[in-house]
Amino acid sequence: MSESSDGDVRVWLVERTYSDDEQNLIILTYATPDGKRYFRKERALTSFTDNRDTTAGLDVDPENLGRVDDPELRERYAAEAQRTADSHDPDDPI
Repeated sequence: MSESSDGDVRVWLVERTYSDDEQNLIILTYATPDGKRYFRKERALTSFTDNRDTTAGLDVDPENLGRVDDPELRERYAAEAQRTADSHDPDDPI
């Protein structure tokens, strides 16, 4: 896990899902490059013209990271985080 000078951990976008309920939520999942930790961010869509960028990477306080216990999910998150990190800068809209 890479930490910044202020102790935050860099995570990369690995999954974007849409809520099935009527809350119009987009669920963004970011993970560490080793796939062992994740950060989940929910975004409510306020309208069809809601246009907020989703960035490829985030710096997150380690206390806000969950653990990925499932080995297959950890492997998938690691592969996707690496792919995102290899092809994007953290601030790139994706």
